Amino acid sequence: MSPPPNNPSAPSTRSGSGLVLAVLCAGQFLMTLDSSVMNVSMATVAQDLGTTITGIQTAITLYTLVMASLMITGGKIGAIGGRRRVFGIGLIIYGVGSFVTGLAPNLGVLLLGWSLLEGIGAALIMPAIVSLVAANIPAERRNAAYGLVAAAGAAAVAVGPILGGAVTTYASWRLVFFGEVVVVVLIMLLLRRMADSPPEQARLDVVGSILSVGGLGMIVYGVLRSSEWGWIQNRPGAPAVFGLSPVVWLLLGGMLLLYLLREWLAARIRNAREPLFDPDLLRNRQLTGGLGMFFAQFCVQAGVFFAVPLFLSVVLQLSALGTGARLLPLSVALIATAVGIPKLAPRASPRRVVRWGLVSMIIGILLLAAGMDPGANAAVVALPMLLMGAGLGALAAQLGAVTVSAVPESRSAEVGGLQNTAMYLGASLGTALIGSVLIATLTSSVAAGIENNPQVPAAVQQQAATELADGVPFLSDTQLREELGAAGVTGPAADAVISVNSDARLNALQTTFAVTALLAVAALLVTRRLPVRSPAAAASPAPP
Repeated sequence: MSPPPNNPSAPSTRSGSGLVLAVLCAGQFLMTLDSSVMNVSMATVAQDLGTTITGIQTAITLYTLVMASLMITGGKIGAIGGRRRVFGIGLIIYGVGSFVTGLAPNLGVLLLGWSLLEGIGAALIMPAIVSLVAANIPAERRNAAYGLVAAAGAAAVAVGPILGGAVTTYASWRLVFFGEVVVVVLIMLLLRRMADSPPEQARLDVVGSILSVGGLGMIVYGVLRSSEWGWIQNRPGAPAVFGLSPVVWLLLGGMLLLYLLREWLAARIRNAREPLFDPDLLRNRQLTGGLGMFFAQFCVQAGVFFAVPLFLSVVLQLSALGTGARLLPLSVALIATAVGIPKLAPRASPRRVVRWGLVSMIIGILLLAAGMDPGANAAVVALPMLLMGAGLGALAAQLGAVTVSAVPESRSAEVGGLQNTAMYLGASLGTALIGSVLIATLTSSVAAGIENNPQVPAAVQQQAATELADGVPFLSDTQLREELGAAGVTGPAADAVISVNSDARLNALQTTFAVTALLAVAALLVTRRLPVRSPAAAASPAPP
């Protein structure tokens, strides 16, 4: 494949590319920070806004939904309006959303500021980051640059719990969002230091955008609600459409809209009209390999980041700060490998590096599964987090350059939209799938344990069978004892139920990690679509 065309305003002749890269990394960090902060602050935020945990989870769900469904459209808007300009517009929308969120008096305003405005801003910013890296960083440094940008996003996932826990404990969760406004202002002041590429002379494909947003939105929303509504049969108390869970119809409707999108794009091209994106891009082996790996990476990553904090904060009952501290080895290893591999081995084979990264992740996840026993303590996650971080860093060091180098530089905005869509679809599916496996395993284990435990009275067994039919919540021993006391179950019966739940939690986590490891193994199959030669080596002339 031929290298991207030279850009006269590009990086090789432009000074300050290091500062530009730092700004873009800050933008990526900012986009990823919110969800990880909110995950450890949900109880406090819910109490402060007079809502429930379910209300805050709805806000998190809608934030992911808005981003995933608008990424492709956001990438196209960046190509038409100019990447730097759209990046700046996205920052303004995001900053306004952060300010509104920081002032939010109730759930409705939180949904407006965080889920909607910040989601729209992120959908404009993140595809533009991919293009701005290509426009500002020399080709020989791009591998490392994409690795740093990816590492900044992943580091936000690991740093978020510590930051959120500390700020929420000692001050207010609102300070995180006001702090984001300050960061947005600082980035805006440096925006003119970035090189830009000229905007495309085209119009936005409105019908294609509607089909894209509708199709992706229905699929993401269906996946995210699957743990509550059920995948096919509706859970007790959940809504039903023609006797089935709404999730089935959302997925079918979303896939139908995406099929119509493909036909619409093909018709636009036949009529020589500008499509939302060129569907022929999806026939590019290297690009689809990179997108598939992004999807797999974020699917596995979301599963691990969903399950490990549950083990630390619920099973071991660590504080938000303690939970975040146990995730730091992952962040350190991720940044070290994401930066170190391109620096020490800039011509390393992307396929080989990604495969070794996946192997490292698989070993780490299997060690987590093996460590789920009654005597486990927080130390059991240290080595697995290092291995997970090293693996994620290896993928981060390669995948951004693989996808962008698969097409001419002028199409990097389209690739940015597709790339971020793959990422957030993977994260949504990973969270939903792992959550469903966790709750299903926990429910069946608790039900069987209570039924077969002679120390649990028959009346309690019958009550449990009725009340737990729609799923067992993942509770700590302290929370469960309080719930049992409120229900009038005390003494040996309560101790027996708590013992059953304790064993079931570990069994559910072990099963969850095993399924996550299978997902990582399946991702190895996609690596054959990755190039053997690095983009830097392919772009350089062969030595004489």
